[in-house]
Amino acid sequence: MEQLSLLFGSVLVLLGIFSLAYAAVVFWSPPPIITHDSEKKYLSNKSPSKPLPLPRLSDPSTVDLTIVVPAFNETDRLPEMMRVTIEHLRTKKGRTFEILIVDDGSSDGTSKTALKLAKVYSDYDIKVVTLEKNIGKGGAVRHGMLFAGGERLLMADADGASRIEDLEELWKTMDEIAPNKAPGVVVGSRAHLVKSEAVVKRSLLRNILMYGLHTILRIVGVGHIRDTQCGFKLFSRSAAQQIFPAQHLPTWIFDVELLLLAKQLSIPVSEVPVEWHEVAGSKLNVIHASIQMFRDLLIIRANHLLGRWTARPKKAKAD
Repeated sequence: MEQLSLLFGSVLVLLGIFSLAYAAVVFWSPPPIITHDSEKKYLSNKSPSKPLPLPRLSDPSTVDLTIVVPAFNETDRLPEMMRVTIEHLRTKKGRTFEILIVDDGSSDGTSKTALKLAKVYSDYDIKVVTLEKNIGKGGAVRHGMLFAGGERLLMADADGASRIEDLEELWKTMDEIAPNKAPGVVVGSRAHLVKSEAVVKRSLLRNILMYGLHTILRIVGVGHIRDTQCGFKLFSRSAAQQIFPAQHLPTWIFDVELLLLAKQLSIPVSEVPVEWHEVAGSKLNVIHASIQMFRDLLIIRANHLLGRWTARPKKAKAD
């Protein structure tokens, strides 16, 4: 009888611990990302004052490529990024594209700057979406992807730190791993630059953060990807349709969740070396980002283990 009571008590203790852990995961998990009606529309050079409806990711593609540019207070860095991007894309004859700039609740007039750039490059389809409030880079990228028209979708940072010409290597690799519009993800990687001057000269705190992140990623389940955080990733439309509706994290560590979702969905992921240089004006607070990183990675792993965050494969249409 005493042993039975001990067993019963142990079970109650374990249930209590599990309940507390589950409650902590729920408490620390970010709330659902809400899309406001105004965010489902865009402005452009052709319609600078009257918002037009955006396409949906669930719809058929309308162009070959969408470049999604998350932008938070990027008035200074966006013009140069757009210049080199347009210069490269205009050389790709026969490839249709659109650029979707997602202003993540900026306070410096980023949307106005983006519309001025749309006027400068009036021959091209440049759309500007303004989120009602700042939700984080992950939320801005997710929003752009959910309302993109491209058959392939590239996320590219507004600072232009990644070389746009490297898109062609990502494109070629996508042809190899995901032919015939199959699901696929190609990740721009800076892993080959670890011992280069570009990384060695970074601050000690940034390098500590980088190595700490790599260690944790092995535990989380994406240690097979050498560089998860490069803001230069290409998705096929069929991959994006499965991954981004299931994304929950709006913070800067969202890339890890995307790669975990791709792994969960058995979507092939390939890494391609890209050139990269650090651009002045980063808004990342290293100390705050480190704390947020550890918390969010634990939240990702816990939610996936508990089955709270899951992704469902896209069902093939019946003939």
